[in-house]
Amino acid sequence: MGALFLVEGQVQGVGYRWFVARHSRRLGLHGHARNLPDGTVEVVVAGPETGIEELLGLLRTGPAFAQVTRVERQDILDEEVKYKYFEIM
Repeated sequence: MGALFLVEGQVQGVGYRWFVARHSRRLGLHGHARNLPDGTVEVVVAGPETGIEELLGLLRTGPAFAQVTRVERQDILDEEVKYKYFEIM
């Protein structure tokens, strides 16, 4: 299974996508992170469920200058994740 996360708060301009990429790669996940026009960050990942669960905890915290107010999760199929590595968009 994979997951799509929408992360709200002060998550753009604070190194959030790089934070997500570093931890996703370490956890053996593939997918992408990108800024959305409404100020949120979209994170799409696939890989081991234990890695996805650990990433969820990290998404709720974020890097030092982030202020995460909400993380929404939607389960998706692995096939819906287009990247074989973790990409920052």
